[in-house]
Amino acid sequence: MSTARSDAAPDSTLPEGQEQPPPKPRRLVLPDGLRPYRDPLLLYGVTKLTGLIVFAWLLEWADDYQKKNPRFGGGTHWWDVLATWDGWWYLQVAEKGYDPGPLERLAPGGLFTVKQNSVAFFPLYPGLIRGVSEITGLGLYGSAILVSVLASFVAAAGIYAVVSTLAGVRAGTIAAGLWAVVPGAGVEWAVYSESVFVAIAAWCCYCVMKGRWMSAGLLAFFAGLNRPTSAALIGAVGLAALVTLARRESRREHGVAGPVYAMFAAPLGLLTYIAWVGLTSDSVTAYFTLQREGWAHYFDFGKYTLDVLGNTAVGHSNYLFAFSTPDLLSVQIVLALPFLIALMLRKKPPLVLVAYALASIVTVLGTQQMFGNTGRYLLPVFPLLLAPAAALNRLKWPSLAVFFITAAIASGWYAHYVIFELGIP
Repeated sequence: MSTARSDAAPDSTLPEGQEQPPPKPRRLVLPDGLRPYRDPLLLYGVTKLTGLIVFAWLLEWADDYQKKNPRFGGGTHWWDVLATWDGWWYLQVAEKGYDPGPLERLAPGGLFTVKQNSVAFFPLYPGLIRGVSEITGLGLYGSAILVSVLASFVAAAGIYAVVSTLAGVRAGTIAAGLWAVVPGAGVEWAVYSESVFVAIAAWCCYCVMKGRWMSAGLLAFFAGLNRPTSAALIGAVGLAALVTLARRESRREHGVAGPVYAMFAAPLGLLTYIAWVGLTSDSVTAYFTLQREGWAHYFDFGKYTLDVLGNTAVGHSNYLFAFSTPDLLSVQIVLALPFLIALMLRKKPPLVLVAYALASIVTVLGTQQMFGNTGRYLLPVFPLLLAPAAALNRLKWPSLAVFFITAAIASGWYAHYVIFELGIP
């Protein structure tokens, strides 16, 4: 009885003396679930890297950053600039934790009447920095950049998922690329919490769109541990859940438990942290006092924004936090907002996107803060990319390539250099 030849054995049919050819190398194949994200993430990564390279060249060419304080836009190497301003605070929290306690009062009469304290910076991002550092052995700076870069790709994937669902795959890919070049995009690969927040916000909105209420509530909870502006996202999730429960058809489709869970889970992260700051300080409203009297940031119903617009219209700078170049760019952004909002609404996006975008815009324009940072403050408002992405979708790839190459190079200046070196990000 003959024995079948094993497939693993050498081929005995080869001529004597001829060696069996080496096996062909296996091709790296993306899992089916990740394959749709290849193009948008590639476009985002190449575009973002181009802007960063231009930023580095501008820093070296201007040769100003080495003369500045390492906390305020300076450093020994160009990449040190990415960890200045708010980045310095995040690294302090990651290294030393918080120093809670009664707010320290300063002498009256100055701009700030309370000493700045690290509790103004929410814990999720510095916590991720510390965790990555402990696991990988990287220093805190390297861990912070790693967290921001990885989170930025997760955010770009989330933006792609949302926009492709509403306007098609190609438009979703374009939207991911646009997020790399929007004003304020310079903090996406810096020691700032925006990338983590947008990653959470985009996927949270996507979960609401798909009726995944448990995931949406959990993501909104984590958003509340990352930034105070998560209130806009939390409110949007709550409103979408409430409308779902109010309609009989959607209530039958989604059930009751999921939307109810999302409504109650979403605000817990934000409320818990603000309550903790209050309990460890001398006042329940300590966080808001710190923001107002330690950073001069508070909601004033748009009075400060109107003041800046009026001053810049006549060439004056008689307003708080005046920085000519960033402010002029921010004026253009504010003037473009009504047009962008109208185009977004014309696309009839889901309620969660509309509520999140509008609440975020009202918060930004209604708050006294660094006006030159308007682009950064609006960076999380990714639903505004829906209409531009759909419009650019009509172009052929050669035209789109020219657009993205030009925008990527220019973003090294307006989205990076302007905010870090000509203003205060």
